[in-house]
Amino acid sequence: MPVLISAAALLGLAVGSFLNVVVHRVPSGLSLMRPGSHCPACSHPIRTRDNVPVLGWLLLKGCCRDCREAIPVRYPLVELVTAVVFVLVAVRLSQLDLLAALPAFGWFAAVAIALALIDLDTGRLPDALVLPTYPVLAALLGVAAFVAGDPAGLLRAGIGAAVSFVAFYAVAVAKPGGMGFGDVKTAGLVGGVLAFVSYPVLVVGLAAGFLLGALGGLAVMAARRATRHSTLPYGPFLVTGALASLLVGAPVAHAYSRLFLTA
Repeated sequence: MPVLISAAALLGLAVGSFLNVVVHRVPSGLSLMRPGSHCPACSHPIRTRDNVPVLGWLLLKGCCRDCREAIPVRYPLVELVTAVVFVLVAVRLSQLDLLAALPAFGWFAAVAIALALIDLDTGRLPDALVLPTYPVLAALLGVAAFVAGDPAGLLRAGIGAAVSFVAFYAVAVAKPGGMGFGDVKTAGLVGGVLAFVSYPVLVVGLAAGFLLGALGGLAVMAARRATRHSTLPYGPFLVTGALASLLVGAPVAHAYSRLFLTA
């Protein structure tokens, strides 16, 4: 387990560093590869020694080495959060005896974090991230199902993706403006990965997304930063609910069934 945790943390830090680039460039349609990492203020390339996740920011004291412009604390925070999420996902999959699915869930976690940040920044869930993730997850989950000897898992994932997509599409059509089609397409991804684990985990994940969205809306209204008619980005709540359900969805579903569904 210590080896798994260390590897997941280091990978998460590296992926988090790349996600900062993704979040900055994808909404603008910029290349992820060229130019290399550079200071947004002075455009000077970031030195390799300064590009170490978290540590580089600390050593630079949060400022560009060349122009001394402040580097937002969000950058190391994204790296740290990604590392923590990767560790939690790896540990949970190990507990579920689903380590074969770790590449798929790692990919989903990375995309989920990027989508949440982009949605907060721009109010969009770009197709450039969402759509390619469908075939990637299908392939990775297919390999995981084969390795685990559980072809039913891939079938569950397909059903979960389809049902989630259709359900969110119906909500978007029934209440225009209340939910964007980016949310609908993202819901398909959420449905696929959570149903691969189990249908109860899927149900808890979708319910958690709606609950978090409602609580977030109430909190924003209480702070008088929005009204009942304001539109809030739903993507962050959707993917947060999904990741939370992966970690605790099974015990939550079990507790619910014991409390309300047993005589």
